[in-house]
Amino acid sequence: MIRVMFVCHGNICRSPMAEFVFKDMVKKKGLEKDFLIASSATSTEEIGNPVHHGTRNKLKCYGITTEGKKAVQLQKMDYDCYDYILGMEERNLINIKRIFGIDKDNKIKKLLDFSDNPRDIADPWYTGNFDITYEDIYEGCQGLLTYILKNDNSR
Repeated sequence: MIRVMFVCHGNICRSPMAEFVFKDMVKKKGLEKDFLIASSATSTEEIGNPVHHGTRNKLKCYGITTEGKKAVQLQKMDYDCYDYILGMEERNLINIKRIFGIDKDNKIKKLLDFSDNPRDIADPWYTGNFDITYEDIYEGCQGLLTYILKNDNSR
């Protein structure tokens, strides 16, 4: 089983968007049984809160629901539980490493490191632009799935 954790600051915008977009991609390929997919926050600010309405509304356009998802914080023990730990931006990576310590297995990356154009994914909490965030996340998730299917023998 391949275990993927998406991480952002609050776990209400970008990381749950990535979680549910990736789950949808995996489901459409009939690979649900091969994956464990989750998301979490580096901060405690939004713990217990539902997914931001901007993310919910954007995903609804594609028939994707986030129902039942509440923000949770990344835990030190998550390092051993996941194969891919994917932040949305450089600041997320710094905070992920603060929680975990050393990345001995090289699991921590930015989601768009799996794209042809590695970069940060802007936080729509600040930009208000959930369309661009969705496009970036979709691009990253597509690249990640392609990479896993080609290179990961854990399935």
